[in-house]
Amino acid sequence: MEDGTRLGDFLRSRRSRLTPEDVGITSYGARRVPGLRREELAQLAGVSVTYYTRLEQGQSNRASESVIEALARALAMSEDERAYLHNLARPAPEKPRKPTKPARVRRSTRQLIEAVTEIPAVVLGMRSEVLAWNTLGHLLLAGHLDAETPDRPSDRPNLIRMLFLDPHHRDLYPRWDDAASCAVASLRLMVSRHRDDSELAVLIGELTMNSAEFAALWSKHPVANHASGTRHLHHPEVGELTVELETMQLSDDPDHRILMYSAAPGSPSHAAFQLLHRKFAGAKQLLRVAPEA
Repeated sequence: MEDGTRLGDFLRSRRSRLTPEDVGITSYGARRVPGLRREELAQLAGVSVTYYTRLEQGQSNRASESVIEALARALAMSEDERAYLHNLARPAPEKPRKPTKPARVRRSTRQLIEAVTEIPAVVLGMRSEVLAWNTLGHLLLAGHLDAETPDRPSDRPNLIRMLFLDPHHRDLYPRWDDAASCAVASLRLMVSRHRDDSELAVLIGELTMNSAEFAALWSKHPVANHASGTRHLHHPEVGELTVELETMQLSDDPDHRILMYSAAPGSPSHAAFQLLHRKFAGAKQLLRVAPEA
């Protein structure tokens, strides 16, 4: 999608969610579609109707920072939406970036998550591909997959793809609609920062073609950075879990991040983590002591 079209679609989606009453202006006449009229938004932002119309129709992608900020204020955007709008308004790279070598996790990062034995931890790349996980991270999110898959770029797991296209992973989320909305909103932010990344475009195309649910969510332009907060999970082996997600950006590559899931000490979810770890340890012990054939 061209950047002007993406910018226009986003402005239109945010204009449609506001009513004249929301912004303190008087409404006149019947409205064919919900939301503010272009004329009303242009007046609130202090720009001409002609200029705003050109922005929304994708005929201009050279809006100044001050105009974009005025539109963000008039549309009552959140901080994440504001950042997204500014990203879209900046001049786009002339050519898509060619595919790069598969991302690799640093040895020290791998050592860090493996040293954390009581908390699930997962290292993600820019496109939400799993670069590494510790034992609990693997068992929590994708125990049905080979633990070594993050080390094989050809079949490396991707948490967003799994959420929409992997039934086993999808079953992990009893509140799947909320999880899906969060994932798409975060992906929107990432795309706005990397509009020249052809592999991100391929991922979005794949999901749009293979998941009607993804396509419907993507068309609504949700934008938010869901990097922390409570997550409700239903694990096939240890049952219901209520965990807290924290995300740490890596200093050497801010688009790589570590996801860590914790549970309050003494809580049923903390006990479930311990049970999951014991099951894994017990399985390894059985393998070690199994008699030779």
